[in-house]
Amino acid sequence: MAPKKTIVKKTKAKKDPNAPKRPLSAFIFFSKDKREEIIRKNPELKSKLAEVGKMVGEAWGKLSDAQKKPYESKAVADKARYEREMIAYKKGGK
Repeated sequence: MAPKKTIVKKTKAKKDPNAPKRPLSAFIFFSKDKREEIIRKNPELKSKLAEVGKMVGEAWGKLSDAQKKPYESKAVADKARYEREMIAYKKGGK
């Protein structure tokens, strides 16, 4: 008979509520814009978030680099914001 394995659960570290929000990706900025548009055009999809997510993903994949550029710029700006806030957060002693 094989020896029993003991399962050790890892406790998740609690997130500091004062920590800066993580930066959003270009896709997330696009998703925020597009999700509202898709639901407005197809109200029956409001409760089907997975389906809306698939549609958003397909739309993102079809965009050219030039069409993605505004969202990528927003992501770069948001990353810079996050880095500034993290420096201030770490200096403040958490």
